[in-house]
Amino acid sequence: MTSRPDPHRREDRDDLDGDHQLAAQIAHAAGELLLSLRERIDDPARLRAAGDRESNELILDRLRAARPDDAILSEEAPDDGRRSSADRVWVVDPLDGTREFGEAGRTDWAVHVALAIGGRAVAGAVALPARDLVLSSRPAPAVPPAKPGKVRLLVSRSRPPALASRLAEIIDGELVPMGSAGAKAMAVVLGEGDVYAHSGGQYQWDSAAPVAVAAAAGLHTSRLDGSPLYYGGGDAWLPDLLVCRPELAETVQSALVRAQSD
Repeated sequence: MTSRPDPHRREDRDDLDGDHQLAAQIAHAAGELLLSLRERIDDPARLRAAGDRESNELILDRLRAARPDDAILSEEAPDDGRRSSADRVWVVDPLDGTREFGEAGRTDWAVHVALAIGGRAVAGAVALPARDLVLSSRPAPAVPPAKPGKVRLLVSRSRPPALASRLAEIIDGELVPMGSAGAKAMAVVLGEGDVYAHSGGQYQWDSAAPVAVAAAAGLHTSRLDGSPLYYGGGDAWLPDLLVCRPELAETVQSALVRAQSD
């Protein structure tokens, strides 16, 4: 029997090199496609539809060509029925932040490409095309030092959850509205925020790639209650998420317990 790769073992990390590179290459290519669509299509509704469809087609075509034996879970494609028995599952969001993508000048939208092995997001890339950035699990980005002042909590600009406001009150933090889930998680990686605590409901594709990148960068990643995040098989629904600076994890989780009991 073949054992599952362990990303903590050096020999298995080396085996994943091609997967890290593939995730970054595909995320970058999809981002370039989306930028070209933004230049060619003026109507926001048509642009959003084309972005979801064409980015998904590019990503799936390239994954199927490069990793034909792997299963794929995409927001924009029917479940291929292979996830329940597959150990390797690519979890992708071809356009995270479709609303923001359709608004001229907005940069807070993303492309997510991640590989889950045995339920863990072990490789991934998040492209922020409008910022000309691709953040990958290898080489992992270096998180800047913490900034003095209040803890900055990333929240949805359109649907900020009440839990985030209560959390900000408890830890004397400030809310920073932003678009897509990927943009918010990468804001923590880039030092533009400190905590992304989401309680409003998500799917695996919303956080798999951001979690792969954030964890590789040394950030804390978990469910709100501290339990591990699971990707790949099972239910695609993954209702909550915590990405934060590691030195804040204990404080934030204690505050979350208090906020949820109020």
